[in-house]
Amino acid sequence: MIDILGNMRRTHHCNELGLKDTGAEVVLMGWVQYRRDHGGVIFLDLRDREGLTQVVINPEISPEAHKKGHSIRSEYVIGIKGKVEKRIEGMTNSNLKTGEIEVIVTELKILNQAETPPFLIKDDIDVSENLRLKHRHIDLRRSRLQNNLILRHKASLIIRNYLNNNRFLEIETPFLTRSTPEGARDYLVPSRVNPGNFYALPQSPQLFKQLLMISGFDRYYQIVRCFRDEDLRADRQPEFTQIDMEMSFLGEEEIMGISEGMMANLFEELLNIKLELPFKRILYDDAIDKYGLDKPDVRFDLELKDISDIVAGSGFKVFANVVKKGGIVKALNAKGCIDMSRKDIDDLTDFVAIYQAKGLAWIKVKEDAWQSPIAKFFTKEEKEKLARRIKMEPGDLVFFVADQPKVTNEALGHLRNHIAKKTGLIDENKFKFIWVTHFPLLEYDAEEKRYQALHHPFTAPLEEDYTLLQDNPLAVKSRAYDLVLNGSEIGGGSIRIHQKNLQEKVFKALGMDKETYQEKFGFLLSALASGAPPHGGIAFGFDRLVMILCRQASIRDVIAFPKTQKAACLLTEAPSGTSKKQLDELYLKVKHIDKNLSDK
Repeated sequence: MIDILGNMRRTHHCNELGLKDTGAEVVLMGWVQYRRDHGGVIFLDLRDREGLTQVVINPEISPEAHKKGHSIRSEYVIGIKGKVEKRIEGMTNSNLKTGEIEVIVTELKILNQAETPPFLIKDDIDVSENLRLKHRHIDLRRSRLQNNLILRHKASLIIRNYLNNNRFLEIETPFLTRSTPEGARDYLVPSRVNPGNFYALPQSPQLFKQLLMISGFDRYYQIVRCFRDEDLRADRQPEFTQIDMEMSFLGEEEIMGISEGMMANLFEELLNIKLELPFKRILYDDAIDKYGLDKPDVRFDLELKDISDIVAGSGFKVFANVVKKGGIVKALNAKGCIDMSRKDIDDLTDFVAIYQAKGLAWIKVKEDAWQSPIAKFFTKEEKEKLARRIKMEPGDLVFFVADQPKVTNEALGHLRNHIAKKTGLIDENKFKFIWVTHFPLLEYDAEEKRYQALHHPFTAPLEEDYTLLQDNPLAVKSRAYDLVLNGSEIGGGSIRIHQKNLQEKVFKALGMDKETYQEKFGFLLSALASGAPPHGGIAFGFDRLVMILCRQASIRDVIAFPKTQKAACLLTEAPSGTSKKQLDELYLKVKHIDKNLSDK
């Protein structure tokens, strides 16, 4: 058997050598980053995942290597043997760890040639994401992406060590399971051996981890792949990874404490950052009231102010009529932003329209008056009350949205974040955690005309709200909690229902009759009736967490082979069609699909 490497075996990686190695004979292998020919002497920057080393091919040292060196181009894969030497004075590179030395080549092997890459292998390239994803194997050679995936590996190792040291057991759960659609759509897998039946890929291991608690395993975790067939954006993927945890005989406080310890350990070991514990907490209702969103970014101070009571009887009928119809009016004071142009304000009006707001009123606060199309509609007394409530001062620009509570809060909540980024209010080097607790148990879906679980139907309600389940279900608060970091929800969990009769009451509140919930969840009810301990847990979005740790804008930059926003893999061209033979084996028939609807 011929070994292309021959007797050449790597001794060091390309970021390892320094002055201490001067005079040593070494073997390096990797990709050619750059090739430069300086009057007959050829200089190569050799790259592997660890970094770069400059190697020098001198015809006086090795004529044979020099002859081969003329054919080398960027991204050729080579191996070199040579002697480490100190670079001559004035030729060192302080930007490289290996910048004080170079390797003088005595032997060169070209291990593979390479076609010209579709883009340069460097971090500051300006190239479309689709082109990068189509050639992802080349894109992943860039140091930024390699460093992201290395950090991801280290993060998973740190998390595993922390949980192992806290008596958790890593237990695998099935990927092929039963479809129990609640929330996002399931990905379905047809069964060949059970014609006409389908498995579902798990949106999370929720029911299995509860069953593990009922089985007595006490503390479980898994860094697990999950699947959701939903519309995508920068921080979502159809297949994603979560840190899944479940614990028995514990309440919210203990679960939050374990989670905080895991985050503190992760940030200290990975980034050398000490987090302040415990994390701050806020009730869901207060988060919505102050920030408009249930995942508030608390790195800056802008808060929303409800002014419904002040404007309910005002001469500005737009505001007054909204309050009369059960809506609310809220204000956001953009401190010191009076110099925003009318075009800027128009752009912000378009921005809030994304969140269904029908308009964006505004007031510029000057030294002697308010500049605004709506100022004339308020009495002197109303102006004084507004000024006190909103803390209006000269130089401020105040925005108003009037609509139903959900629209008003979401529009102003997102506007708050948008203005903070636009005006530089956010310290991007800060990591600010906050727990959001006591979410509503249910929400009403107007399209389906039924109640839905805000988290999932196995979340326990507050004990004092049990009696409201039948007559006033929207008033029921849950024992759910989300961990928010810098305005992104990175983890969510709850105390679970561990009693069969209470679980049945929640199913009924969700509009399920006994036949329906027995068909979908009979195995869970049977397990609960077998002696289930009090239990709860949490799941962290690992991709999103790593994205924040790496200070990236998209989780696609911390996943090796991600999908596009249309759930397509441009590298492998998945999803794709299949053969009639495979379809026949699965007893499936594909209807004609309009190509315009199926374009990736």
